Amino acid sequence: MTNFFQVLRRRYKPAFLQVLAAGALVMSVSGGTAAAQDIDRSEIEKIVREYIVQNPEIIAEALTELDRREKAAEEAARRQTLAESADVLFNSSRQVVLGNPEGSVTLVEFFDYNCGYCKRAHGDMVKLIEENPDLKVVLKEFPVLGQGSVEAAQVAVAVNSVAPEKYGEFHEALLLSRGQANRASAIRAATDIGLDEDELEAAMKTDEAGQTIEEVYSLANRLGLTGTPSYVVGNDVVMGAVGYDELRAKLDAMQNCGETTC
Repeated sequence: MTNFFQVLRRRYKPAFLQVLAAGALVMSVSGGTAAAQDIDRSEIEKIVREYIVQNPEIIAEALTELDRREKAAEEAARRQTLAESADVLFNSSRQVVLGNPEGSVTLVEFFDYNCGYCKRAHGDMVKLIEENPDLKVVLKEFPVLGQGSVEAAQVAVAVNSVAPEKYGEFHEALLLSRGQANRASAIRAATDIGLDEDELEAAMKTDEAGQTIEEVYSLANRLGLTGTPSYVVGNDVVMGAVGYDELRAKLDAMQNCGETTC
């Protein structure tokens, strides 16, 4: 309620001056006794209630303002988290980098191999890489759509460990394949591009897959990410398959800024 009445005071100061004057008058006449305080409260509540009944639109306006403030606070917290997590977000040894590894503009994508929106958004990422030789794309394995997604991510981590130069080809083959992504389909996608299944199995028995996925889960939790695809561009966290145009606009803004975060 405090936030609500702060909004009312700011937008409707005359009405609250009237409320305060009425309360002061009651207290001065009664000498400030406990009974007077009850009267004071009832009179104030009456004036406030009458004003709200006569001007009901202020409820919607106050709630809109409250929502704006909450979103602003969330955005500020998210930006703080981005600053604190910049190293693991942009430079983790466990992440995959496509495009230009030394690029001055970075796009981070959190994805799931069973995410239909990620499949549709893949073309946007490819187009952005082709158009911008200075673009660094960081991929974060974020399996949120069930056990099959976790299994596919584990195989993907193994691919990156065994043959990082083949990851891009594997990623596209598995992401754009039909049917459920899981351990079997991921291994098939890897062996189809020439990788050895025994090497993959050996890599999957190490702790790397679990540590990689846990690192991304922890990062996503701190950033408030709940679905895929989700992106980070500079100080912006973008949730959902927003499309090529919006991503391009944010990347252009970053490039003009000249910093990793603006």
